[in-house]
Amino acid sequence: MVGRIIEGPQDVAEGAAWLAAREPRFAAALAEVGPLPLRRHAGGFAALMDAIIGQQVSVASAAAIRGRMAAAGFLDAATVAATEETALRAAGLSRQKARYALALAQAGIDYDALARMPDETVIATLVAVPGIGRWTAEIYAKFALGRADVFAAGDLALQEGARLLFDLPERPGERALRALAEDWRPWRAVAARVLWAYYRVAKGREGVGG
Repeated sequence: MVGRIIEGPQDVAEGAAWLAAREPRFAAALAEVGPLPLRRHAGGFAALMDAIIGQQVSVASAAAIRGRMAAAGFLDAATVAATEETALRAAGLSRQKARYALALAQAGIDYDALARMPDETVIATLVAVPGIGRWTAEIYAKFALGRADVFAAGDLALQEGARLLFDLPERPGERALRALAEDWRPWRAVAARVLWAYYRVAKGREGVGG
């Protein structure tokens, strides 16, 4: 069963109001950070290819590689599936990422069908592809599919945001943060937006490296 979908700012606002009523610390954080971003983007092969390109490289490097990949037509699944690994590497991908790109292109994912699958089925489908980890799958479900109750607990900024907002003695690990977030259902994706926004504000107060 597919749960609530975040389509527009009104859905984010509804989730934020629900969280603020349930948890006073969220209410305080929202008063400080202001309206939350929608953060929806297009899905499909190109979105996951973009995630692979961006793994373990700087934003500038990823942008340069993405530009070369786009120019070569390598953001299209059928084109990549019929391409040699050497051509992908010539466009800027490492050997490992070229293999990931081919695996994704040849996986035969029905991206339209993903939109009709339950959250955990979406994530399981994506993580079955080499190069797609749970974090990437959850981010895709959250921002490409608009799933309102997906929470990427392995995200370091979310972990640190939770530590700061809830005054925890240390940054929670993925398992601990996932357990904490259970109380934020069915709006965990909005809770993530709050924690990301609060993390940025808190770090800005402390200064770089604070």
